[in-house]
Amino acid sequence: MTFLEPTRLWWLLLLIVLVVAYVFAQRQRREYTVRFTNLELLDQVAPHRPDLRRHVPAALFTLTLGILITAMAVPAMPVEAPRERATIIVAVDVSLSMAATDIEPDRLEAAKESAQGFVDTLPDRFNVGLVAFSSTATVVSSPTQDHQAVIGSIENLRLGPGTAIGEGVFASLEAIRTFDEDSEEDPPPSAIVLLSDGENTSGREISQAASAAGEEEVPVSTIAFGSGAAMIEIDGYQVPADIDKDALRGLAQDTEGHFYEAENETELTEVYEDIGSSLGTEFVHEEIVTRFVLVAIVLSMATAVTSLLWFQRLP
Repeated sequence: MTFLEPTRLWWLLLLIVLVVAYVFAQRQRREYTVRFTNLELLDQVAPHRPDLRRHVPAALFTLTLGILITAMAVPAMPVEAPRERATIIVAVDVSLSMAATDIEPDRLEAAKESAQGFVDTLPDRFNVGLVAFSSTATVVSSPTQDHQAVIGSIENLRLGPGTAIGEGVFASLEAIRTFDEDSEEDPPPSAIVLLSDGENTSGREISQAASAAGEEEVPVSTIAFGSGAAMIEIDGYQVPADIDKDALRGLAQDTEGHFYEAENETELTEVYEDIGSSLGTEFVHEEIVTRFVLVAIVLSMATAVTSLLWFQRLP
């Protein structure tokens, strides 16, 4: 539980002062009673026997005030709620290294199949976009609730030279900014899911992209895809298909996203399932002031009832 207006809890200090004053008043009452010099008459008028009942209304009244003050601080509980206007950008590396066959039939085909499954499982209310990047980055599909259209766009991805991870992030941010007329003033809750099997060789640095995503509060979850032990042929030469896991991990950490490693299609599918479940809802604070007010009403009624039953008067 949390409080949306925690500064109002300072009123509890006044309640503590009230309790101290009550205790002091009770002690003063005893002192005045002892001054009654005729002890026999005192025993008849005010016999000395403990009667805690007279403190019950005061205790209930104090609890009532405490509950009401707590209610003033607007208590709230975290609850899961569906994200509204949620926008997810899937950014896929289509560099030549994605032709590596360490994953059957090759990295790109495996990545496409898993990405399509990911988009297909997202809630219908989600806006989904697709960015492809090699030496440059392109918004293949602007954010839309037509998930089948995005799935079709994923199927049509083709390989290109170079790897511009930073540009992939910048293109994704631009797609988020322009997806509807309210995005500039009221950005939707957004996230980028970026898959790459290489290291940044073109365009702006990953650190620049991380800073931009951080400023716009868009988390970038990165997936390092591939075994890292593959060779591809480029211009007649065998070139290792290396993965810069540290750079991808740093991009995720700097933007408060998550970093994943997937060495095969099965692992990649599991990663997408994990990401999808975390993006489907968000935690929001739901006020529970009414509950506190109801408790305060019950305590107030109890105060009145005990006072009437035992002392024939309202407190």
